[in-house]
This record gives sequence, C-alpha cells and structure tokens, in this order.
Amino acid sequence: MSTWVLLRGLTREQAHWGRFPAALAAAMPGARIVCVDLPGAGLLHRQSCPWQVEAMVEACQRQLAGQGVAPPFHLLGLSLGGMVAAAWSRACPQAISGLVLVNTSLRPYSPPQRRLRLSRLPEMLWLLAGADGLAIERAVLRLTSQHPERHGQAPADWLAIRQARPVSTANMIRQLLAAARYRWDGPPPAMPVLVLRSARDGLVDPACSQRIAEAWQAELRTHPDAGHDLALDDGPWLAAQVVAWVAQMAAWAAKPAR
Repeated sequence: MSTWVLLRGLTREQAHWGRFPAALAAAMPGARIVCVDLPGAGLLHRQSCPWQVEAMVEACQRQLAGQGVAPPFHLLGLSLGGMVAAAWSRACPQAISGLVLVNTSLRPYSPPQRRLRLSRLPEMLWLLAGADGLAIERAVLRLTSQHPERHGQAPADWLAIRQARPVSTANMIRQLLAAARYRWDGPPPAMPVLVLRSARDGLVDPACSQRIAEAWQAELRTHPDAGHDLALDDGPWLAAQVVAWVAQMAAWAAKPAR
C-alpha cells in the first residue's frame, strides 16, 4: 500500500484541500492519503512557524510519527507545500518514493518577481491588514482561482476554518519569509519527480515550474486554464495526472534491463 502525504501552501491547512483527498483516494484504490499541516496553520495554528522551510519538514515528520505513518512516502506539495516537499526529499531521500510539485517555485531557478507576481503584492499586503474575514477569503479566492464563479461556497467554508483555527499575522509573515529565503542547492532529487502547473496561475509565474522541470529533468504537465489552487479549480485533473504518472513509473520499472 502506497502512502501519499499532501502539503498545502501559505496560511492554508489540510481542510483547505476540500474534496481533493477523497478524489485522489478514489483514483488510487488501496493508497493511503494523509494530510499534514505546516507549523502555524491547521492543528498547529497555535505554534510559531519557523523561519526555515527545513524546520517545517521536521514538524511534518513529527505529525506522521504521531499518527503511526511510516515511510516510504510519496509527497504532493502545492506552492509552499512544494518547497517543503522538496526540502523533505533532500533531508530524507531514503524515505521518499516520489515527488509531485504543484505550482511551486524555487531559488535559484526563478527570480523573486516570478516567484510572486508583483502585480498581486497590494492584495497580499491587504490580506495582512484585513479585518473582515469573509472579505479576506473572497480575496484569496480571486487570487488563487481562475474560476471563482464555480466555488461560491468556498469563502464561507474557508471563513469557518479561519474562525476555528486562525493563522496569526506573525505566522503568515514567517511563512512568507521562509518561502522567500529557501534555496535549493545541489543535484536534483534522487527519486522520480512530476511537476504540475496551471497555465493561468495568477500568483506564481508558470515559468517557475518549467525552470524546476528543466533543471531536474523532470516531467512537466500543464493545466490549460486553472489558477494557482489547482486542487480547487480542477481536482479530478490533478488526481488523474498523479495516477497516470504512477502507472508510467511502474511501467518503466517493469521493463527488463538491456
């Protein structure tokens, strides 16, 4: 039985995956799907987020150990979650069977203005200072989805999550700075990597995913019209790409050596 660990992005928690974990489980019968939270969000919202992405990895490992989930794992990370997944693959390569990065970015492959579109910076700063929770979640939907009209209930659902497990402004800033500071050094990961991106990502330039795929010689697949939150805009497509990639990896592994 394969185990898949899902990692969300900036200020988001496992509840923000919505229906995607169930969709992935349905597409991969027998697989174990586990969601973990980054420090400062979700079940860990009372903790102070560390300044380093590498320390986030340690927090994720403790969560899995507490749930009795043992390696090896496949990691699927969205945005900041992708950076954590990458750092995890470097810290514990023997524990990671495969890596799926979704709409993420890494130094040194992309410059800051591509890793976070400067045109969205005013909205990001407003989120830091905003007091109206529902208005903030509606703004997040506009930032992360190219089809907000399809997700009319999402802001209210996210408001309920915010009220139950609020992410502090301090932790949001810590996550932002940790993401900005994280740098990949060294050779590509030692395990198979799939890079997925949304062609209409309004938050992170899709070229960032392309640069990672090129540097790591990894497979790159592109959704034609989804936004940054690919799991929200087209979760079934995301699950289908993962399943197809896993089957492809299995077929390659089964080929006899020449």
